[in-house]
Amino acid sequence: MNKLTKRLSPLLAALLLAACSTVPELKAPQVDVPQAFKEVQAPDGTQWKPAQPAEAQARGQWWLAFDDSILTGLIDEATRANASLAMAAARVKQARAIAGITDASRSVQLGAGLGAQRGRASAVSLGLPEGTPVAAATSYQAALTASYEVDLFGRLAAGSSAAQADAQASEATYKSVLLALQADVAQTWFRLRAANAELETLNRTVDLRAQSVKVNQSRYDNGDIGEFDLARAKTELATAKAEAIGVQRKRTQNEHALAVLLGKPASSFTADDKPLADAAQLPAIPAGLPSKLLERRPDITAAQRAMTASNARIGVAKSAMFPALALTGSGGGESASLSDVFKWSSRSWVLGALMSMPILDGGRNKANIARSEAVLEESVASYRQSVLVAFAEVEDNLAGLRILAGQAEQIDAAVVSARRSADLAQKLYDAGRSSYLDLLDAQRNLSAIERNAVLLRGDRAVTTVALIRSLGGGWE
Repeated sequence: MNKLTKRLSPLLAALLLAACSTVPELKAPQVDVPQAFKEVQAPDGTQWKPAQPAEAQARGQWWLAFDDSILTGLIDEATRANASLAMAAARVKQARAIAGITDASRSVQLGAGLGAQRGRASAVSLGLPEGTPVAAATSYQAALTASYEVDLFGRLAAGSSAAQADAQASEATYKSVLLALQADVAQTWFRLRAANAELETLNRTVDLRAQSVKVNQSRYDNGDIGEFDLARAKTELATAKAEAIGVQRKRTQNEHALAVLLGKPASSFTADDKPLADAAQLPAIPAGLPSKLLERRPDITAAQRAMTASNARIGVAKSAMFPALALTGSGGGESASLSDVFKWSSRSWVLGALMSMPILDGGRNKANIARSEAVLEESVASYRQSVLVAFAEVEDNLAGLRILAGQAEQIDAAVVSARRSADLAQKLYDAGRSSYLDLLDAQRNLSAIERNAVLLRGDRAVTTVALIRSLGGGWE
């Protein structure tokens, strides 16, 4: 026995050393990220700091910054009833349950059994002469069983780590779905309000065109103008009505989309007709540091957790090439009479240990390791892509807000000039110093510029929400 122990000790030591390296060290992927956002440069001296996942950090009710009580109610309602969010929550429960199942394999397994069997053995099997009569017998058993797998090479620990990382990734994905839902509700609501404001502008144009038809009809009846001016006025009225109907269609589509987000049938939901107010009421969103983006984006956190799970599964694949040790035991009673099963004299027990190890597997384990390493490579590439997309989205929205602000400044000046031009054209036409075509051109130009101002206002609101979403929701 001593000689056997001396021979096996180096082998066991070598196996244990190999087991320590079954799960490789996960190194942070190299991602070329800036020290500051291009659109909002950080002050001089600002230092880049390593990103630490902060998916558990409270995002805050960022939508309150818009000071819109209706929006707040819509987001609360969507959070309670949205089907996509409910599916994401169910996936979190599934992942947590799988992690629990995986953890259970690391503990002692206990079981109990109670049974009976009746049979007759052959005479030969009992060592009796062939043909000797053997009576049938009934036996009863009651036993407690126990089993435990010794995690010699970290297979169970690696599997548990992978399952836990999967659960964390699922939770981060849920938060990403939640943030997307909140942003979708806000953006759809602002698009609907922009459509309300656009419809309000077009309705004013329709009223103006109707008044123009009425005046021109009267002047035509009195012989002051020809039929050409009257026909043009009627054409402009019909055109304005058609445009208003088209905007009403767009508003209806936004209303239906909002109903789906709220988990309601489109036919049973009617949105408020509140128009979008001046864009000056929109909150200013600070971009912060790029490192904060990596901490707050739940999709980046999910990609990080996916890398962790893939790395742990390499350890699971590697440990399959080493021995596995299982300990088993059972104890109870066995008797020909059910009443005697639990007597001390009927006791029975058995203990066992089984060490198994693959010898020839046709390269299956090596292929499984290669597959696991390839999955890790994929998850690393996915993480890098998530980071790059996140930075691009922030830069897009920062640039969008900057450009839209410049457009808004110019369109506001254009609205003032167009209103003055339309007023002067009306006075000149009333005084007979200009044609009706000049008046129509000025009014048509004013209507178009006012609609552009409304659409620009909606774009600024939608882009502001998009920036909040790209920053991971919130900025405190």
